[in-house]
Amino acid sequence: MPRRALAAALALAMTATATPAPAATAKPPLHAQKWLAITGKPLAATAGARIFLAGGNAVDAACAMLAATATMWDTLGWGGETQALIWHPGERRVIAINGLGVAPTGATPEYFRALGLDYPPEYGPLAAVTPGTPGGLLTMLADYGRLSLAEVLRPAIELAEGYPIEAQLADTIERQKGRIKEWTASSLVFLPHLGEPREAPRPGEIFRQPDLKATLEKLVEAEAQALAAGADRKTAIYAAHDRFYRGDIAEEVVRSVREMGGLFTAEDLASWKVEIEEPVSATYKGIEVFKLNVWTQGPAMLQALNILEPLDLRGMGYNSARYIHTVYQAMNLAYADRDFYYGDPYFPPEEPVDGLLSKSYAAERRRQIDWQRNDPAIGPGDPYPHEGRVNPFVRLEATELPDPLAPIPAEGPLAAPPAPVVPPVVPPAGPLPPTEGTGGMPPHDAPPPAAAALDPDSFEESFRRGTTSVVAADAEGWVVSMTPSGGWVPAVIAGRTGIGLSQRMQSFALDARENPFNVVAPGKRPRVTLTPTLALKDGAPWLAFAVQGGDTQDQNLLQFFLNVAEFGMTVQEATEAANIVSYQMRSSFGKHESQPGRLTVHADVPEWVRAELRRMGYRVDAQRLTSGPINAILFDRAHGTMWGGSSNHGEDHGIGW
Repeated sequence: MPRRALAAALALAMTATATPAPAATAKPPLHAQKWLAITGKPLAATAGARIFLAGGNAVDAACAMLAATATMWDTLGWGGETQALIWHPGERRVIAINGLGVAPTGATPEYFRALGLDYPPEYGPLAAVTPGTPGGLLTMLADYGRLSLAEVLRPAIELAEGYPIEAQLADTIERQKGRIKEWTASSLVFLPHLGEPREAPRPGEIFRQPDLKATLEKLVEAEAQALAAGADRKTAIYAAHDRFYRGDIAEEVVRSVREMGGLFTAEDLASWKVEIEEPVSATYKGIEVFKLNVWTQGPAMLQALNILEPLDLRGMGYNSARYIHTVYQAMNLAYADRDFYYGDPYFPPEEPVDGLLSKSYAAERRRQIDWQRNDPAIGPGDPYPHEGRVNPFVRLEATELPDPLAPIPAEGPLAAPPAPVVPPVVPPAGPLPPTEGTGGMPPHDAPPPAAAALDPDSFEESFRRGTTSVVAADAEGWVVSMTPSGGWVPAVIAGRTGIGLSQRMQSFALDARENPFNVVAPGKRPRVTLTPTLALKDGAPWLAFAVQGGDTQDQNLLQFFLNVAEFGMTVQEATEAANIVSYQMRSSFGKHESQPGRLTVHADVPEWVRAELRRMGYRVDAQRLTSGPINAILFDRAHGTMWGGSSNHGEDHGIGW
């Protein structure tokens, strides 16, 4: 074959591998014209559909799904926290909802150190920030919905009266029953068969929560009383807010928490409020991507996109060793900044948000990447000069390394991988033959921590700790992306309220040397992992997406976004696609550990890619599921329709019309 023809054939082959062909998916994509409702439980998605059919908009439906998932303990309870991004079609802007509770009175580093702790506890009354989900739901509904609270809470009240519990939750309760028994109110709710071999509900058994039902009915009653007194719809919904945070519900929450040794005061609940904020954003090749501010980890995804934007990701080949290394290193840099600079912006010191999200800082960080090997010691950079300020903390100098925009080497660790002679297959179990050049790493894949998912105290479980997600959209133009969480099983239930309290205190630091912006203080919000996302094209919604999974959330969402924006996948293909997981950042839970250099790839990633990654210094393990369940809606402006996607594992489910 002439050299020119051979070069053309090679170029065509490389192009073909850069963008995967459309693939059959395990679940069908959702198509809709009028509305879409997607969330973590099928019954909760049905609640959203009921609200749409009753004439509600996407905010009403999202609130109903939030209420239903909290009632069904979908890795959250009613005393947890709610984070949301809302596209307002009338004002044509993205609105951020900060429904995160705060540390109570007396919660100081000195208090927890006196208890012999390095971090606030993972479980129990001292793990709880003030409840945020009721306030978040009521604020969104009052300000942006159109239905009454009674209509929106009706599905959740019916669920609290009793519903057939699903196996996933029932089995979680059984595994966690030892800790649940530490709290009387929790035992009464979760363990209806005390003294029997199985004390949790059985799958399919009617699970009843009479105290929670009564609490939700009190909120509806407060609305009804306000309406009867002549209040308008919005004022009546805020009357329910007052009853929760200043009335008899608050009294019982505070009484029960303090009786169990917690720190809540009546003033802690009465003074807390939802913040309606401006989101932060970054552009990626003309696409505007919106996140909540640095009280979440969301801006880390924006930082990673800024680092990746000039690079030819498609040319590297989807999930090639070079591509995986590049995405991993971008995440390392962004998360190192998250671990040091992110915290509650309502408390000093002031976070350098503008610098962190600037393109010039991304270019500086990109120059710090070692394009040949993983750097397990990468630390935070210095964003302050990029917003005209001097860093009050230790200045970290950049290291000059090779230009990432240089051509791919013809040979060496980052060479374009050879095309396999046969289709890739999953390697057999057990050790692989020794490989040269592993840089001191094991010459074969590390065994995946298969048992870790069953161990509630393991690093693996805490790092991937779940939540739920809610995405909704309607033909009127309202769009909601939400990631509520907190109060997951095993939760402390506050007395006779049925409200399961948050465990978010553990995400605080006690030592300013770890993160001076995220040190616990009364009234302060911990930096959380919860991170809904909205993306706009040409000033209009293009993509709404969210995921569960603790510190893996923005890792999953970054790759999902690239799958759609760079590789042309449908939203359903992208939710099912193979992800990688890095553990190099600090966990936001438990002991805040990290595992630098550990890399989880999908089991279908071929051995020659894994071998290349091992040569680059990674400790590789493989798993069949490499992301939390992702839920997404893509807006097809050409046809005036919506595409919905929901991962093919877990219980996430969508309904559209």
